[in-house]
Amino acid sequence: MRKLKLQMQMTMNGYVGGLNGENDWMTWNPDDEFIEFLSSQLDSSDTLLLGRKTAQGIIKYWEDTAIENPTHPFAKKIAAISKVIFTKTLEKLIWNNTILAKGNLTEEISNLKQQNGKDIIVFGGAEFVSSLIKQGLIDEYHLIINPAAMSSGMTIFNSIDRIQKFIPTQAKLYSGGKIVLSYIPKNE
Repeated sequence: MRKLKLQMQMTMNGYVGGLNGENDWMTWNPDDEFIEFLSSQLDSSDTLLLGRKTAQGIIKYWEDTAIENPTHPFAKKIAAISKVIFTKTLEKLIWNNTILAKGNLTEEISNLKQQNGKDIIVFGGAEFVSSLIKQGLIDEYHLIINPAAMSSGMTIFNSIDRIQKFIPTQAKLYSGGKIVLSYIPKNE
């Protein structure tokens, strides 16, 4: 069975976006080892899940970047990967290599996990990821902690209604300043 892996940037105090989704707090000073980690996450996946809001913000950016800078380490991979956009409002596709998912979240994810292929990766956004967490659909968490904090913003763990414990699988500080904390949910 395919795994659903979350890769999410966040501040030291757990915010994944400003109150209006701003991401100006993110630092980007990657070293080769961090780029290798991100590449390995993409290489082990053949499907990218996104909520509509995040899709509208990043798909065109990565498609354009792949054309303008074909040697960019991620642009070509993200532009080429199959994308599933979860939406209640979009009626037609506006991006390449993309399908819309409009049904029940748990059923849609379960069906995707049952299909043949590599793992599935999800980038966000906050509301969409919160829904995945609440339904217990994420199999691996890869939280990329930026050396930044802010007083308020969007979080992803605010929708759970019980304590969720995790088993740590990796903690790695990269020389560019980011820390990746990786976990799998502990089922009790």
